[in-house]
Amino acid sequence: MGVRRDEPGREIEWPGALDVRALLERGWRPTPIRDFILKVHSRCNLACDYCYMYEMADQGWRRQPRRMSRQVVGWAAERIAEHARMNLLPEVEVVLHGGEPLLAGVEHLRHAVETIRAACDPDVRAGFSVQTNGVLLDEMFLDLFAEHGVSVGVSMDGDEEGHDRHRRRANGRGSYQDVRTGLERLTEPRYRHLFGGLLSTIELRNDPIATYEALLEFGPPEMDFLLPHGNWDTPPPGRHPDESTPYGDWLIAIFDRWYEHEADQVRIRLFSEIIRLLFGRMSASEAVGLSPVAVAVVETNGEIEQVDSLKSVYDGAAGTRLHVSRDPFDTVLSLPSVAARQIGRQALSAQCLACDAHEVCGAGLYPHRYKSGTGFRNPSVYCRDLLKLITHIRDVLSRDLAALRAEPAVTVG
Repeated sequence: MGVRRDEPGREIEWPGALDVRALLERGWRPTPIRDFILKVHSRCNLACDYCYMYEMADQGWRRQPRRMSRQVVGWAAERIAEHARMNLLPEVEVVLHGGEPLLAGVEHLRHAVETIRAACDPDVRAGFSVQTNGVLLDEMFLDLFAEHGVSVGVSMDGDEEGHDRHRRRANGRGSYQDVRTGLERLTEPRYRHLFGGLLSTIELRNDPIATYEALLEFGPPEMDFLLPHGNWDTPPPGRHPDESTPYGDWLIAIFDRWYEHEADQVRIRLFSEIIRLLFGRMSASEAVGLSPVAVAVVETNGEIEQVDSLKSVYDGAAGTRLHVSRDPFDTVLSLPSVAARQIGRQALSAQCLACDAHEVCGAGLYPHRYKSGTGFRNPSVYCRDLLKLITHIRDVLSRDLAALRAEPAVTVG
């Protein structure tokens, strides 16, 4: 699974024919999985119209049980611990995800955390985070997260008008006020240490500075701006086949404000990762750079999948046909579709390799590269936007470094 196999006579889309055995014979070794995403609940209490889980190509959620059973939690815990020990990993990170994970309930989340911790102890440290829409955040959940050190990330798209464009309930009512209430609880002094950050999906109709300031109001330690999912077959909103760079321009407006005023107070992940890459360091994000992606998803029914954003591409794009009841996570690393995300420059198209920014851009987020016929060996559908953003950040850094070098040296008595 995870590879589109076309009609007889047509070539398998890349990376379906990637020869993993040949890679191993040439000395390549897979990077063990360190991040495990558990789909503890497969439904949501919002009906966001841009959601890759419910509104895009893969409708597999309809076949999933609503909540991950305790049996599946147990299998997943043993497989996570097994993988960490086999690969000598001292720590792993587990994300409680959905749908909306808080729909699983306080006691079920407690069971998941305690079961995984028990399986990993004493030699593997399991860190936990939860990614929530924030609507259900109350003291019962926050007390649980405080007890077990679970970091809390919240999805929010800016001010009330901007947020409620897409993040609505099934009856059409906006969710901003409920999310705000949840965030106000999370940022109380006794819980603030749990605040992991804010995720915001870019909407070109929303003013970038107003969006940024609305998020900044909550004092997040980190925020990130996500490009809406799309690909060459199904372009994202406003991404026309021309020379324009609407998403790059939107992000540059925020970068300039952040860089001048708040860069030492809040981390914006996309910008920080680009800066790391420009200075020759590895990226810790799958959105840019060529670092190996070492993530696995456990679906609500126990199926092992690749990163869930692939559900935006086509039905089955994230699938592996593996299950935590019988398959170790090491098996995932032998799949061509997973190896393709760990081989760096070898996974890039000729067009990307010819670009001076390819080691920083890395062709962007993997799902955004898809084009039927050629598969995932293409530039990002956001190619022009990413190039403009990266070039702008490089130029700003170069300007400031040149200014520093031009300053006269200070002589100490």
